[in-house]
Amino acid sequence: MAETDVRPEYTQQASNALLAMLGVALVAALGALGWCWAIQTHLAAAEQRLAAANQDNTELTHKLDATNARLRATSEALGQSVGVTQRQLDAKAARLLAIQTAQAEHEALLEREQQATSKQVGAVSTDVAAVRTDVGGVKTDVAATKTDLESTKTQLSRVVGDAGVMSGLIAKNSSELDVLKHKGDRNYFEFTLDKGAKPVLLSSIKLQLKKVDTKRSKYTLNVSADDRNIEKKDKNLDEPVQFYSGKDPVLFELVVNNIEKNRVSGYLSTPKGAPQTAAAP
Repeated sequence: MAETDVRPEYTQQASNALLAMLGVALVAALGALGWCWAIQTHLAAAEQRLAAANQDNTELTHKLDATNARLRATSEALGQSVGVTQRQLDAKAARLLAIQTAQAEHEALLEREQQATSKQVGAVSTDVAAVRTDVGGVKTDVAATKTDLESTKTQLSRVVGDAGVMSGLIAKNSSELDVLKHKGDRNYFEFTLDKGAKPVLLSSIKLQLKKVDTKRSKYTLNVSADDRNIEKKDKNLDEPVQFYSGKDPVLFELVVNNIEKNRVSGYLSTPKGAPQTAAAP
């Protein structure tokens, strides 16, 4: 009887323990399920974040690629620009070197020219000294020449010509004729006439020798003036032979101061402004 009473209590305790264990197991299972659900939720969120991160990484990769492409293009352009700039710098350096070389050559040439000029100046100085000495001599010669001219002027004479007109000063030789030319009062044309030769043109007239008498110092010649011929016959040495010529007639004079066989020489004198076809000497 006693054994029968103990067993139901033992069974009741065992049932309670089992129920407690089942409760604990159920709570544990529920906790495990909650934990699994939480983990799954976290994993899903993590997967979403990872996917978003992957997408961001992809976009970032594309952006990085684009940026790298732009950097490469910029680098290439910069490299080309630097290359062009370097070539320009090299060209400018070459031009500068050429300018410096040309300047150095020019300075060397200028120095040589200055040296040559200095030598020439020295030579000129020497020549100037010599010229000064010569000028002193020339002044002396000029003074002597003036004295001679004054002496010659006193020897010049005036005579009445064959036309009855008082002539100008008469030159009997080349020295006296030079004096008359320097006075510049009239035009003077020297001539030499040969017997039998063609007429010689002087100023606006023509002269032709017809006859020579050396023993008597006389000659005969023809004067062609204003479309007419004038014979000047048996004229003397140093005699003023006079005639008028021109639209407004002016006095012409000729003088023969040298007579040879079949030849005479002398000069023709015409007023200033008289018409002429040959230039006065």
